[in-house]
Amino acid sequence: MTSALWLASEPALLPSRIQMAFTLASHVLLVPLGVALPSLTLLMEGIGLASKDPVALKIARRWSVVMAVQFAVGAVTGTILSFEFGILWPRMLGQFGGAFGLGFAIEAWAFFLEAIFIGIYLYGWERLRPRTHLLFGLVLPPAGLLGAFGVLASNSWMNTPAGTTLKAGKVVDVDVMAALFTRALGYEFWHFLIAIYMTAGFVVASVYAVAWLRGRRDHYQRLAFAVPFTVAAVLAPIQLVVGDLSARALVADQPSKFAAMEITWTTRDHNPEVIGGLIDANGDIHFGISVPSLDSLLVGYSPNAVVPGLTSVAANARPTIVEANITHLAFDLMVGLGSVGAALAVWHLWVLWRRRRPPESIWFYRLAALAGIGAYIAVETGWITTEVGRQPWIVFGVMRVADAVTTAPASFVWTMLTALVVIYALIAYFFVTLLLRLSARWRREDLNQPSEPEVGAPYGPRPRTFTA
Repeated sequence: MTSALWLASEPALLPSRIQMAFTLASHVLLVPLGVALPSLTLLMEGIGLASKDPVALKIARRWSVVMAVQFAVGAVTGTILSFEFGILWPRMLGQFGGAFGLGFAIEAWAFFLEAIFIGIYLYGWERLRPRTHLLFGLVLPPAGLLGAFGVLASNSWMNTPAGTTLKAGKVVDVDVMAALFTRALGYEFWHFLIAIYMTAGFVVASVYAVAWLRGRRDHYQRLAFAVPFTVAAVLAPIQLVVGDLSARALVADQPSKFAAMEITWTTRDHNPEVIGGLIDANGDIHFGISVPSLDSLLVGYSPNAVVPGLTSVAANARPTIVEANITHLAFDLMVGLGSVGAALAVWHLWVLWRRRRPPESIWFYRLAALAGIGAYIAVETGWITTEVGRQPWIVFGVMRVADAVTTAPASFVWTMLTALVVIYALIAYFFVTLLLRLSARWRREDLNQPSEPEVGAPYGPRPRTFTA
């Protein structure tokens, strides 16, 4: 009922939420490779220089081209996303822009830094001495981390706002450090950072897992699989611990979100953990598997630990039943996929430790080929949990989404959404087509000269070659 009243009074609310969800879900697909692929590329280049392995250098050089292509696409989608805050949520920015915008200002500086050094890194293959080239590349990982910090600082501020002084409903002072380093940042940053490095590792490795399944099992394929998959495998068990700490922090910071994640209706101890299932308007759960007292044990390490319920918050200050079910199912899917990834990681690390080589099981590579898709789904469902679970607040406990939305006609927002869907579809088509053509070209080159490094510089005439 509350949602229906908001939609009636704010006709642009529904298309604005759909548009923001669509563009955010699209952009977040590019974030893991944007932030983590430079690190994987530099790691592979370092292996190549240390071992004088031309195949490792070939892999690094090819990854650097993919890195540049996806950075260009991410720049477009990220810029659109930034402008949308001003277009769709002007009242939020008008009141809290001095605090919320700090993170995006940092992200803009990081973007320009990354753009400059990606250009130098690409153009520097064979134009710079190997160690100099690697040193220039070392700027890219911290630039990516700085950009991720800026965006997550803004998102964390929305979840646990701080650092602003209000007078008569207006912000009169902003404490920069308090606004940037909110409570949520401590767990949100590390949880997402590990997630994007894991995702990049699994996604890159999944390409070579498919190649392994198709019979291409030379040194190139094995090395290109082993390095990113091992990075992801080392991080996967760590992510289970960090994710658990992040979820428990929500009990104090955002109890209504935690209640939605666990579809807990009333505040109580001995709260069960519900796997799957849906909650109705009466608080009854259907189709779920209930594990007695497990949720209380996870929250407070005791069955007597009290877990907040949805009814502990006023109906107009908590997610609706539909939003609670979406949050819960997204959270369960994220945790489930993360657990499968951790199990696959343990398998890989165990065999690697015992035999000093990756597993040879065809079932392992079948699962590894699916790991990239699973990791992306986990990232998407994690953002759904974060954003939908915060409803109805755009700034938790301070400003509602309905109070922040644009007053422009709903028809304008629907038209803009339609245009963006078309634009994003074209971007995705050209992006995927380019990657497929690069892959086909590289396969042809490997057939002609399988042991040689990448031929030619990415741009311009072939330059003088330096030796290490």
